[in-house]
Amino acid sequence: MRTLLDELKTIRTGEAQRFQSLTLFPLLRAETAAAAPEYLLLEEAIGLGVARVTELSEGGSVPQLLFVNDGERPVLLLDGEELVGAKQNRILNLTILAPPKQSVVIPVSCVEAGRWRHESKEFRVSEQAQYARGRAARTAQVSESLMHRQTRQSDQSAVWADIQEKAERMSAASPTSAMNAMYEKAAVSLEEYLRAFRWVEGQAGVAFGMGGQMVGLDLFDHPATMQRLFPKLLRSYALDALDGAADAREIAMNGLLSELALAPVFAEPAVGLGKDLRIQGRGLVGAGLWVETRYVHLAAFRVGGSGSDFKTRMARPSRRRTGGGEVVY
Repeated sequence: MRTLLDELKTIRTGEAQRFQSLTLFPLLRAETAAAAPEYLLLEEAIGLGVARVTELSEGGSVPQLLFVNDGERPVLLLDGEELVGAKQNRILNLTILAPPKQSVVIPVSCVEAGRWRHESKEFRVSEQAQYARGRAARTAQVSESLMHRQTRQSDQSAVWADIQEKAERMSAASPTSAMNAMYEKAAVSLEEYLRAFRWVEGQAGVAFGMGGQMVGLDLFDHPATMQRLFPKLLRSYALDALDGAADAREIAMNGLLSELALAPVFAEPAVGLGKDLRIQGRGLVGAGLWVETRYVHLAAFRVGGSGSDFKTRMARPSRRRTGGGEVVY
């Protein structure tokens, strides 16, 4: 498996784009091995009728859902991607490349605390993902869960509390405390951000900053994946920009890529295909998915804390499992 240092050496940073307090830096790949990804995105697969997401059972399970891939190609499910419907809205706890012709139990978090009743049999994919600050906190929670309990669960109470606090700040109350109420309330403003930023040729990722400092990045294996997911990710960054300080100072990259390249990493078998990487350095948390010869997705966020527990975990022999998430045939 290639190191983060070697991976990030292949990435070039494009010209910054700015609107109000949000700054985006395109992350460019000089070369791409394939003309198009060999996988489908989740929304695409559901739209084609070759995949579906349902509750795990009739009774349901808050931290788990069932993903069924009836197609001939793998399907990419994005960390933080929102699934709407069934008994309550959920978000993906990590990025998953689900194998073809299999069903996989996927770890999720609830983002609608006040509903536990069926609105539909199957989930549909929302046009937004969890906002970036929430993703950062949940990524750290899932990493701790994997390290200490060999599960990939978030701190559900903390996820709900964070949504409630953010909704109060944004005056976006919802009868069911749903995260998507904030996106609906801010829809007009979010469209302004969508018009202000653009995907550029060769862009496989984006580093983003707000409030006068760099905040994080998302990087994919293929520019076509980034192009398709760009609006969804941009909405998640913009929601935090609307909720933050109106600081429009110019931002430099400030070593974010070099910090990520040198951050401590441990890996476990992924849910679905590949290896699940967990990343945390001093003031940095992240996750990635490695499949066969490449990083399919990397995400990292600047946060507080030293990450010393991760260094302790890396210093002792790693306890490996024989597989990732439960696979149902």
